[in-house]
Amino acid sequence: MRRRSLLIAVPAGLVTLAACGDEDSGSSSTGDSATPEASGTSAPPPPKIVDGPLPAITAGTKFDEKPTVAKGSGEPSKDLAVKTVVAGGGKAIAENDFVSANYLGQIWESAKVFDNSYDRKTPLVIQLAQGSIIDGWRYALAGKKTGSRVQFSVPPTWGYGEQGNEQAGIKGSDTLVFVVDVQDTFNAKSSAKGKEVPQEDAALPKVGTNTDGKAPSIELPKADAPKKLVAEYVLEGEGTEVGAEDSVLVQYKGVVWDGGKEFDSTYGRKQLTSFSLQQVVKGWSQGLTGKKVGSRVLIVIPPDLGYGDSPPEGSGIEKDSTLVFSVDILAKM
Repeated sequence: MRRRSLLIAVPAGLVTLAACGDEDSGSSSTGDSATPEASGTSAPPPPKIVDGPLPAITAGTKFDEKPTVAKGSGEPSKDLAVKTVVAGGGKAIAENDFVSANYLGQIWESAKVFDNSYDRKTPLVIQLAQGSIIDGWRYALAGKKTGSRVQFSVPPTWGYGEQGNEQAGIKGSDTLVFVVDVQDTFNAKSSAKGKEVPQEDAALPKVGTNTDGKAPSIELPKADAPKKLVAEYVLEGEGTEVGAEDSVLVQYKGVVWDGGKEFDSTYGRKQLTSFSLQQVVKGWSQGLTGKKVGSRVLIVIPPDLGYGDSPPEGSGIEKDSTLVFSVDILAKM
């Protein structure tokens, strides 16, 4: 199983998607990766951002190449030193956005690399939110554009504080150096961007194909609900396929087949949601497994793969309801 690296916060919501309590949640282990997770202490005041000093990148100097970074020379800045090494021309990153990025982190004084995503060959998806990631990341990446390579040094105040990170071999006095290649950014206005797929089955719901970040329409047919799971592309993306044990970042909207009442939506909350496919109802995990990142998927979930006769209290879902979802798969976590 791929190791998880930076702490990813699971936003509020998904009350109506959690798997029933009598099954193993299947939550993945974080393994032994030495990682810059946010500490549980209160947030320090915003740092002053300066240009340097920063150690040289001596190899892997192009965007998305694994970099080699020299040992820090002299004393590091007590402020947050940030440099845009390669300026991208994509979307600007804002506080609380999720970003997809490759990165390398090492200790200023020793040049010891304590973590990198390049060797895992999968960009990491993280949320730039307080409590989700060390504050140095939040402040260094805010305002940068996708396609950029950003190098920055993080003093303990905006890193792990005085306690350091024993697992990573980071002392409470260590300044950290990161090189981050920003692939993409996602927020509440994000949508799937795949190729439109004809919706020709008159017995199935029709889902809107808008990609403006607004909730797509779900038009229900005047027909009986299917007895088996339905999982069909509305927009087919070009990303990698989602595996059964993956975690995903999504936009979604859910309605009840009988009557079309909406019972849950990330669009209404204006907040993306991430979750493991091992921690949701079977209809979601089976319906999204094998689907490509960047896609919008219609999922119709019969009661035996949803909530059956035990819907979540307060969800507005009646017993033995068939559920209909539009799901935009934005990224794998």
